[in-house]
Amino acid sequence: MKSDRFAPTTSGTVPDVVELARVVAQQRAEMDRLREHAATTVVVERAKGVVMALAGCTADAAEETLYQRAKAAGRTALEECWVTLGELTPARPCDDADAPRTRDGNGSATAAASSPSADDAPAPFAAPDDVADALSRLGRALVHVDTHQALAQCLLNHLVPELDAESVMIYVRRSGGGLELSGYAGIDDGLAARWRHVPPFSGMAVVDALQTGEPRWLEHFSEDSRRYLLIGEPPERWQSRVWLPLRAWDGSDVCIGVLRGRPGAFTSHDRTHLRGVVRLCAGRLRSLTSSSVKLHEADTNAVRSLFAALPVPAMLLTPVTSSSGDVEDFRVDAATAQAADLLGGSSGDPTGRRLREVRPGLTDLPVWQGCLNALAGGGPWESEPFAHQQSVDGVLELATYSVRVTRLEDALVVAWLRHDSSDRQEQRLAELQRLGNVGWANWNLARDESSWSAQVFTILDRDPADGPVRLDGVPGLALPEDRPALRSAVEALLREGRPFDTSFRISGRSGVRHLRLVAEVVADGHGTPFEVHGVVQDLTARRRAELALVESERAILTQHDVLQSERILVARLQNALLPLPDKVIDLSGLRVEVAYLPAQAGIHVGGDWFSAVELPDGDSLFVIGDVAGHGVDAVATMAQLRFTAKGMVSTGSSLTGALSRLNSLLLHSRDPHGTATMVIARYHAEDRRLVWAQAGHTPPLLLRDGAATYLRRPRGILLGATLDPHFEEAEHRLEPGDRLLMYTDGLVERAPENIDVGLARLADAAAAHPEHTPGSLGTLLDVMLEDERRDDVCVLDIRVPRDL
Repeated sequence: MKSDRFAPTTSGTVPDVVELARVVAQQRAEMDRLREHAATTVVVERAKGVVMALAGCTADAAEETLYQRAKAAGRTALEECWVTLGELTPARPCDDADAPRTRDGNGSATAAASSPSADDAPAPFAAPDDVADALSRLGRALVHVDTHQALAQCLLNHLVPELDAESVMIYVRRSGGGLELSGYAGIDDGLAARWRHVPPFSGMAVVDALQTGEPRWLEHFSEDSRRYLLIGEPPERWQSRVWLPLRAWDGSDVCIGVLRGRPGAFTSHDRTHLRGVVRLCAGRLRSLTSSSVKLHEADTNAVRSLFAALPVPAMLLTPVTSSSGDVEDFRVDAATAQAADLLGGSSGDPTGRRLREVRPGLTDLPVWQGCLNALAGGGPWESEPFAHQQSVDGVLELATYSVRVTRLEDALVVAWLRHDSSDRQEQRLAELQRLGNVGWANWNLARDESSWSAQVFTILDRDPADGPVRLDGVPGLALPEDRPALRSAVEALLREGRPFDTSFRISGRSGVRHLRLVAEVVADGHGTPFEVHGVVQDLTARRRAELALVESERAILTQHDVLQSERILVARLQNALLPLPDKVIDLSGLRVEVAYLPAQAGIHVGGDWFSAVELPDGDSLFVIGDVAGHGVDAVATMAQLRFTAKGMVSTGSSLTGALSRLNSLLLHSRDPHGTATMVIARYHAEDRRLVWAQAGHTPPLLLRDGAATYLRRPRGILLGATLDPHFEEAEHRLEPGDRLLMYTDGLVERAPENIDVGLARLADAAAAHPEHTPGSLGTLLDVMLEDERRDDVCVLDIRVPRDL
């Protein structure tokens, strides 16, 4: 390898960095050249060996023979090597009569290989210059091909610019006459899987080409489609195609298909090119085909005969590797008839086929990974038992099998083991014990022997290597506080034969566990106890669930008591802060009736409130509001707003000014996120004017002459929503006989309907019940509140007497 010297660089010298990059690039190019030379040398040496074996010549004479052949045929030396490897024609050995003599360094006479005769050498292959250049490039590319798949891709890369090829397919004839697609390029995997195998039937161009040994040029799609079954879905995807056969040394045939999308005939130039391609590929295909054959035909027949005689389901698998060396599938080299039934009887004999073709979903099953592990040297692999339904004498029966995979040199032997009824019962019993977390135990009193199932060791957290515990030693496993009761039960069983069912606790690695032991005595013919049968069950999960349930119920009851006490306290506080009049009251010549109905759903008390008072100047103040939330906080906020509003209006504050101050009060209260809605109105008795303002509340309902209308709301936002609210006042004159309803949203809201529906319902109900007698508010409430109330309801019913 060449190396360039370069002087040490100093920091910041850009030219030195460029020089270093140039040296690295030169070294990489030299490495690539050496790799190319090594790969090419392998091909040349193999070709020289072929000539030496056939002609009986020395290595130098063989090299000279290859050179002379290449020169005569107008080929490069590498091309001549590929042709030689693909056309192993026996030649006459070099002897004294046919070859001139030369002297070696010691003066001994040796036979010098002369240029072979026309019978010895492959026929010259004349090609145009452009074809010769293309074949020369292909010869160099073939050096790096190591699989059929890589060869197909290499050919497609070569033929796309030369012949407008779209796809390449390589078929290999297997034992039995069928063809297998060993390499492809330019088609998708789905199409390749569907045409993976071609039966040896007439009517297929690829089969015809291999049988006759002549190319099949399919250049007229309409005629060819009537003559042959054409590959492709749809077949018209390729309007022209050719199948080029060649025979490998082991008797297996290979056929290369070149498929084009455009119609038209292959020109003589194209045919010359394709024949040259096949001659070059013959040597590479021979090495690929021979390396994939693991057994000679006689050995294969012997193995298949052996498997045909086996009385158990079994098969022999050979791994199929990808270009990267990974196992991508397994080929079934031999299989018994029972194995074909277990793999899927409808798929036929699996011999000679890919395993994933027989069972497409195999890679998702544990047996696939088991095969890979066994092949990698991980030792035999055995699956868990599984059920399989099979037909025996026309009757379906369910059998239990497990799969065992064992490596045999570079192959795998897969066998199915059938479990008899006792095995299945034992397996079911083990599964039952595991799922139920229960196990059995026997104590033979006569022989002083004990036997436990595996699950008992698991439940008692005991190592099976330590063996089972005697019956009288079982109480020693329990916690100290549980030992006396368990010991008494065991002693009564042994002394009096009294069965017992008792619970106890043990301390294991996962903490304290709750167990249950049920035992009974089996007596002999004389009534003497000789054996004890017992069942041990782990109740830890159930016991923990019971304790959690008890704690949950206790917490719920405690919380209920706390909430109930809070409700009583809040109700008393509310009654003290918001006394309800027990009769109709007169304020400034108005008749006022009040209703407050607490919610029936839940145990919390809400924040609905009202205020109806006569002011010192003879006017009246009406307020109704709703504080967000429930409980003590809501009642406290309600009281604060109620008394503050009444005090501010009584001292001369305007309604909008009172709302603004109440908004500030709410923002600076104990709960800065609390909100409230409110309607505040002042009735001037002198001229029956009602001046009112609102903060996010529903509007009052006015009934006049049998018609119900809602007052138009002035601007206003709920209290506690913003630092800078804006409120406006509205004025309405009341007439004799008018009825005004002020209410909270609990009267009109019903989930999940829109509140507009509730407002319309209230207007209709009020218009339908225009009674003016005391107590008529109750009738209206009965109509509006038919179902369970989920919120508090507060109503002010204000009436203007008709006789004013």
